[in-house]
Amino acid sequence: MSDHCLHLQAIARVISPYREKFGIPRQAGLVEAACGWLEMAPEFARPEAFEGLEGFERIWVIFGFHACEGRYRLRVRPPRLGGNREVGVFASRSPFRPNNLGLSLLGLEGIEHADGRLRLRVSGVDLLHDTPVYDIKPYLPYADAHPGAASGFAAQPPSPVLAVHFGEMAEVVLRERPALRELIAQTLALDPRPAYRKGRDRRRYGMRIEGFDVRWRVEGDHAEVETIVPVGLDDAPGLSASD
Repeated sequence: MSDHCLHLQAIARVISPYREKFGIPRQAGLVEAACGWLEMAPEFARPEAFEGLEGFERIWVIFGFHACEGRYRLRVRPPRLGGNREVGVFASRSPFRPNNLGLSLLGLEGIEHADGRLRLRVSGVDLLHDTPVYDIKPYLPYADAHPGAASGFAAQPPSPVLAVHFGEMAEVVLRERPALRELIAQTLALDPRPAYRKGRDRRRYGMRIEGFDVRWRVEGDHAEVETIVPVGLDDAPGLSASD
């Protein structure tokens, strides 16, 4: 085999509501309320490069797992298998891969071009903030969708497993932020805890999401959101009080 190397240039970066790895949905589209932007690099922020893309509802995004660079494992433990059974890395979607490349199918909500900047509004985001994007391609249902294909150990889509309740202090922040409420609820309903933590677990968890520090714990079959505190991030995707 040749020692061919490919140099990849990032064409965009992701502006995501998820500011740390913990809490990010494990697949794109599981949290439709997770909206963000693909902000194009200046040399690619040209409308002619996106002519015709407005006719597509979904796009493939090829990106880099920038928080996992330099580390990979040939055998991994997928969360879908409870974190206690190993499979080969190429039979998984683990971020710890030889080339650190990922692929996400996102909803295309719009294309914005103003003041020399070009951004794609996307939904169903499963990407960490500042993730580098290496390519964008339109989704073609006739070629890309094969719903009857065998899917190994992930034959069934994950379902929400936790009801989400908001405490009084959290409700104060969410009163005029319905979009933020939905984002937090959809994210926590999938139970982002590590598999080994599930069961009896009274631990208090925290995650950074959409410019807020969210503190929550699990009681039985529901997640109780205790506090939501602003952390003042300048380039959060923008769920304003009026959303």
